[in-house]
Amino acid sequence: MVTSVKPETSSKTFSPEEIQAMIDAAPEEVAFDPDSPPTQPEDWQDAVFVPGGGYHAVKSALAERRRTRDAQKAPTKVFATVRFDADVLEGLRATGDGWQTRVNDAMRDWLRSH
Repeated sequence: MVTSVKPETSSKTFSPEEIQAMIDAAPEEVAFDPDSPPTQPEDWQDAVFVPGGGYHAVKSALAERRRTRDAQKAPTKVFATVRFDADVLEGLRATGDGWQTRVNDAMRDWLRSH
């Protein structure tokens, strides 16, 4: 049995007859969309099947496959909170991956010279 559907963006409620008419009017096949090409077998080579599916199940399955580092025997880094002006932080992040290491090296150089 088809029930009424009320889209979130509209106050109109569709009757079961209107819904069936829309289904009947829909094409059997959709024309090729160059912005959404068909998938290829290699697109699925790293796919993970998760019984039950859903976002949380997939997230959990991927987390199990993720490589993690072991704890450092003698930690060389110490977590600290540093406050930067927004434009400074944006500029540092814009330099790409490794920006925190470069800031650390710059601070070490500054300490040596002062």
